Amino acid sequence: MSDSLTRRRFLGHTSAAIVLAGVATRLGPRAALAAVQAKVGEPAPLFTAPATNGTPVSLAAYKGKVVVLEWTNHECPYVRKHYETGNMQALQREATGQGVVWLTLISSAKGEQGYVTAAQADDLTAGRKAAPTAVLLDEPGVVGRMYGATNTPHMYVVDKTGTLVYAGAIDDKPTTRRADVSGANNYVRAALESVGTGQPVKTPITRAYGCTVKYS
Repeated sequence: MSDSLTRRRFLGHTSAAIVLAGVATRLGPRAALAAVQAKVGEPAPLFTAPATNGTPVSLAAYKGKVVVLEWTNHECPYVRKHYETGNMQALQREATGQGVVWLTLISSAKGEQGYVTAAQADDLTAGRKAAPTAVLLDEPGVVGRMYGATNTPHMYVVDKTGTLVYAGAIDDKPTTRRADVSGANNYVRAALESVGTGQPVKTPITRAYGCTVKYS
């Protein structure tokens, strides 16, 4: 095994331990970020974060499955564009119907735009008829910073081997206009189609658009 591969695996396991053991809470999210940072084409950093039901959810538990990570902020007009048109929910159902794991993450700090309690997050999921596998709460911003999530929505696709194969925008229409959903090139759908057929993702990195993630 090469030194570089050994180091990447070590860092991946280290990042999981940081989140799980709460070291990031003591040292601060920026110190945790220094340990590992997501890069397309490399193993997706492992993490553990609480779901809205209080159960810890670990990315490592989904090895062998395709995983979508969606950063969200329900107050952001860019996010509202995709939820109020039903675009995000349709993509969630399409993906999970094919066995994809969909994890929605909220990294807004308490007191900032988009912050919600677990109960409020569940109400949003029900009210919007959203269909993620789970909604994860990342109030300290550790997971968001680890993945370099800058905007909402910010989307990531991890393949069955645990490799990060897509990071960026949901589509190629960086506006808040609902009419722009129709006819947009949906990068996430395209990435999932490529992964599903065993082909390389044609556009693995795009520039995410939307509101900035409201970290602490």
